[in-house]
Amino acid sequence: MSTSSHQITGHTRIFGILADPIHHVKTPQGLNALMQRVGYDGVLVPLHASADDLASVVAGLRLLRNLGGFIVTVPHKTTVVDLCDEVSESARLIGAVNTIRRAADGRLVGEMLDGHGFVAGLRQNGIQPAGRSAYLAGAGGAANAIAFALAQAGVSRLTIANRTRAKAEDLASRLAGAFPTLHVDIGSPDPSGHDLVVNATSLGLKEGDPLPLDASRLTADQTVAEIIMQPATTALLAAAQARGCRTQPGQPMLDCQLELMAKFVGMEP
Repeated sequence: MSTSSHQITGHTRIFGILADPIHHVKTPQGLNALMQRVGYDGVLVPLHASADDLASVVAGLRLLRNLGGFIVTVPHKTTVVDLCDEVSESARLIGAVNTIRRAADGRLVGEMLDGHGFVAGLRQNGIQPAGRSAYLAGAGGAANAIAFALAQAGVSRLTIANRTRAKAEDLASRLAGAFPTLHVDIGSPDPSGHDLVVNATSLGLKEGDPLPLDASRLTADQTVAEIIMQPATTALLAAAQARGCRTQPGQPMLDCQLELMAKFVGMEP
């Protein structure tokens, strides 16, 4: 049955998205439209949860018998791994989860789809990672997923730059174990010398945020990609466009994940 906000009943399956802040999320619009399109009686709502309250919130959610699952975004993707009863092998290796299915017995099963969505979004716009050198700003949950997905997609070289060097080194070590032939470096804020430049941090989400890298070093032959969806044109993308770079906004990463998310949590008519 098709559903909308005017047709929610006691039969409607509930889904949520956990974030802090919550104002920027775009997943509810996308997944609610998808459920309506395929005739699934469900609704996805934003749930504002702080890092301090996350464990309590998740403990409560698992008790809701009409909850189908939830999406997890900044800043909870790494913390929520240990709150799941089971995660996929790839999510465990990545160290982050962004989609969780609630089983009938209340068990929480997690998966990480950010990387798959990011690479699919690139390919959808004619950007093929294979054989390219990539610079990745960040080493958090989304960055980990994207790093593994870029490695799987066949990048020739990957440079990881993060404010906390130890986190970059930890990611590089796990990548080396999974992809022993991939050349991985620990980088600086300078993104020069790479074909693909990716911001996988949350910098740019808030007005006045510093840039995640030294945009003055960007050159017109580079492609600069974002994971932030709002604003659609971040300060980094604006700076990249001013320097003649090809740019990729964050929205395609989500668009390419929607069906994967829906299938994982069981949104089937």
